[in-house]
Amino acid sequence: MPLPTLKDRFAALIAAPSVSCTQPDLDQSNRPVIDLLAGWLDELGFRCEIQAVAPGKSNLIATYGQGPGGLVLAGHTDTVPFDDALWRSDPLRLREADGRWYGLGSCDMKGFFALVIEAVGELLDRPFRQPLLILATCDEESSMAGARALAQAGRPLGRAAVIGEPTGLRPVRLHKGVMMERIDILGQSGHSSDPSLGHSAMEAMHDAIGELLALRAQWQRDYRNPQFGVPQPTLNLGCIHGGDNPNRICGQCALEFDLRPLPGMDPEPLRAAIRDKLRPVAERHRVRIDYNPLFASLPPFEQSADCELVRLAERLTGHRAEAVAFGTEAPYLQQLGCETLVLGPGDIACAHQPDEHLELARIEPSVRLLRRLIEHYCLEPWTG
Repeated sequence: MPLPTLKDRFAALIAAPSVSCTQPDLDQSNRPVIDLLAGWLDELGFRCEIQAVAPGKSNLIATYGQGPGGLVLAGHTDTVPFDDALWRSDPLRLREADGRWYGLGSCDMKGFFALVIEAVGELLDRPFRQPLLILATCDEESSMAGARALAQAGRPLGRAAVIGEPTGLRPVRLHKGVMMERIDILGQSGHSSDPSLGHSAMEAMHDAIGELLALRAQWQRDYRNPQFGVPQPTLNLGCIHGGDNPNRICGQCALEFDLRPLPGMDPEPLRAAIRDKLRPVAERHRVRIDYNPLFASLPPFEQSADCELVRLAERLTGHRAEAVAFGTEAPYLQQLGCETLVLGPGDIACAHQPDEHLELARIEPSVRLLRRLIEHYCLEPWTG
């Protein structure tokens, strides 16, 4: 049976809902997307392995050829939630207008898989000396559970990995990490007319915030990478909740914050430094302070500038490899021994936005680039 056309594949991927979200009422299975990809790739002769990660959540590892080395073309199958009312058309229906394909996941990043299949289709009549792996993961937009499961399994994948996140066809070899953290302070409520009747969680939080801001200033003095648009690590105080009435000493207060470390900054020492600063605050205010991550942290990512994959991507694209602020699954593929790069056709500026789209002018250059990568890593001799 012939495969659907590129546009029909694109449309089918967009039409398969696959939202991942920390809110259970919005979270969806990604299995419809996995099944579509597995069906098409099986038709092309790939060996398709579906890895269950959680109920309704799966990864796909599709392999063509065998042996060591080879190339991994990777991406995630989930999307962020969407607000129907803000879109000019149905987010789950492909719309062509203004030289663009519109639809949820067109840019970030289900559409990438349709382009990969287009690229590989014309190469399958040639002998593959090393394998090509197409990796499709779950829950990148929430917990990154799919990529974490792969890293924990420890199974080597390939010699090089390219993740098709939206970079405007410019290679990316660095990004910051992501840490989302929460501080809970339990004090003692009491009548506001007599401070001795309680221990204010809000006043303790005031001091805790002061310690966080002092740490931020210290880290921004100590760490700097001019390759990033924001060259220092950032710490954002995102939301705070505490107290219930002006005439009661505040008994509980919670703060959630976001910390973006640079490559070279390991999350655990950063957390240890925060805990060291919070301990005396708790003792001074006679409160209990609990500090924990909201989610497992995403490590910072850096691939060496002089490695084979970076040099090849720079030559093929004509662009120097750069750094971005957003996070990806790259650290987990790197843990499996792959030289790793982020490189895809979409634009991050329209990702997670109403009327997400992919420029049609990017399609042919993307397919051409993917073919050259496959030829280099899978068809040409490797002496490694």
